[in-house]
Amino acid sequence: MKNITLGFAPIGKFVFSHEDAIVQKKRIQAKLKELDINFIDLDNVLPDDDGIIRDQSHVEPALRHLQGKIDALFLPHCNFGTEGATAMLTKSLGLPTLLWGPRDDAPLADGSRLRDSLCGMLASSKVMSKLVGNKFTYIENCRIGDAAFQDGLDVFMRASSVVKATKNIRIGLIGARVDFFWSCIVNESELLEKYNIQVLPFEIATVLKRVNEKIDNCAGALKQQLEEIKESWLDPSGIPDEQLIKGIAAAEVLVDLRNEHNLSSIAVQNFFSFNEALQGGASLYPVLANEYVPLADESDIHGAVSSSLIHAAKKTDLPVFFPEYVIRHPDDDNTVCMWHVGAPASLRDPSCGKMNIRPPWILPGDKPIQMQMKLRNGALTVCRFDGETGNYRLGVGQGEIIDGPYTRDYYGWFKVNNWKRWEYQLIHGPYIHHCSAVYGHCADALIEACKYLELETEVYGI
Repeated sequence: MKNITLGFAPIGKFVFSHEDAIVQKKRIQAKLKELDINFIDLDNVLPDDDGIIRDQSHVEPALRHLQGKIDALFLPHCNFGTEGATAMLTKSLGLPTLLWGPRDDAPLADGSRLRDSLCGMLASSKVMSKLVGNKFTYIENCRIGDAAFQDGLDVFMRASSVVKATKNIRIGLIGARVDFFWSCIVNESELLEKYNIQVLPFEIATVLKRVNEKIDNCAGALKQQLEEIKESWLDPSGIPDEQLIKGIAAAEVLVDLRNEHNLSSIAVQNFFSFNEALQGGASLYPVLANEYVPLADESDIHGAVSSSLIHAAKKTDLPVFFPEYVIRHPDDDNTVCMWHVGAPASLRDPSCGKMNIRPPWILPGDKPIQMQMKLRNGALTVCRFDGETGNYRLGVGQGEIIDGPYTRDYYGWFKVNNWKRWEYQLIHGPYIHHCSAVYGHCADALIEACKYLELETEVYGI
């Protein structure tokens, strides 16, 4: 998580062994470096120059040193806990905060103990609850080499990434919502007021003008890119090169807009004018652009927000994609088909060979504008940010893409723990058929982030 800077604020107390507390602090620092985590510590900042908070008077210098420089706070209890300072620092910074302490060793031969980290955390958590409620994360009292510590730290860092992402969500909207997509009506003003989610509209004519300028100014580079795509994964049979180049140019324009306007994701009105203007290239732009910026179809702004959140939570380098639930598996009651307009080529099943372009079978007589692709098998996480009448929530679930019957366009068969329960929640919740998805299981970070965002979480299937 290179985008997160951690504030490292070790906690001690005047009781128990200060020497052992310093040993624990140094061991934790070394572990953070081993895990390649960016952090700012308090060494040479506090009165004793040992970097350990042991008194409430240490809060002010720690705040001066950390405020505005960090995205999250780590409060390891190194021998006991200065509970007031712990809670004051948590409240003053207002950031995702991690509470943990190393598991205590056996008492010494004379019966004394070097530290009581567990006891100190129990005191600190009580005061933190008074000042910030449940807005902190806890890892069980374990040893620094235990998997529980590293796994818990990973969840916390990804949750912090989600929280950071929500502070500046900017959604690019290409074109206006199509009339028959009533399920994609949103309250932009409310999103701005409640969550500072900004929607930046771009007229389709303006985007197409930039596409044509890109074609005029970068013809050689676009042609070269097309040849590389053909060599790698595209069977262009029946589609003229000039149409495919339009799709490549459109993808580059969307990425340019993301970079120019610091967009988190983009919602595209892909029925019908944008696709008609791109013709055969309409199949290429979502496949290519989605490698670099999350795209939501059908002007789905809530979907674009969902993609921004899951992008921040993911464990892998694979891109986010935007499918919809369409039909249940004919034989497996816990499997559903995920299908839609386009997913990144990096997510295709490697056994399928090159992808081709065909007319969308749901629109008889239409031109070939739909990429054909089977999704690769593997663990998958989905989420959906949605709401009505001022009440928003994040639906989250996990499963895996498995083999299933062939169908047209891009598709995958998603197996979950209890589809009957999923279906009930999706029908009765504020959701639609769209979801945002990413390979790997990362629901843990999304769920943890929601406590800091004061956003209700619904876990599908339970």
